[in-house]
Amino acid sequence: MQEWATLFERAAGYDVDADAISATLASVRSGDAGSDEGSAADTAESPDADDEATAVSPPGESSPARVVADADVLAADLFVDGDARRALDHLREHSWTTLLASERLLDDAEAVVAELATPSLATDWRERVDAWCERVGQPAGDHPALATAYRGGAMHLLSYDDQLLSARAGATLGSRLTVSARHPQAFATLFDPRSLYREVVGGEYPGADRDPRV
Repeated sequence: MQEWATLFERAAGYDVDADAISATLASVRSGDAGSDEGSAADTAESPDADDEATAVSPPGESSPARVVADADVLAADLFVDGDARRALDHLREHSWTTLLASERLLDDAEAVVAELATPSLATDWRERVDAWCERVGQPAGDHPALATAYRGGAMHLLSYDDQLLSARAGATLGSRLTVSARHPQAFATLFDPRSLYREVVGGEYPGADRDPRV
């Protein structure tokens, strides 16, 4: 399994920016149902929204240390040395934080990477991210990031999607789910490991305990 440093070095050889990632993800998801913020929030907490038996995780207990990065943020982390990478480095550096993802969410991100680079890079990236994240089973047809956040107990959802980041979506999510959608730049800037550690673990913050490039 390749380390993050190697994957980032390989991805740097492709001229990819956040706009290209967003456009490619939109194409990947173009046939999805329930992709707007209102219906996505509805289906995320609907118990009978195309459940696939035992594959669907029950709603998890919310924690500020549990985070979902939508497929656009996962791809941007790989290709662009910017906000997404800074945001996810916070999680890579701290073993007591959790990145959540569903199979569908990772499939979308892998498809974006394959389209913008090569299937080989996409496969190697998928192997590395599979080993890192905690998997969540989501109902078929739900928005991958919202469903993962709801069923995985995430309190932060990172996305570049203007629909998810809009005031309307924020009001909907705040009233129905215990999750806030944030731009990666905001999460990277506001992340405070010292106070978060005291809240979710307890005691004095010992500092970062993982190498974010391994």
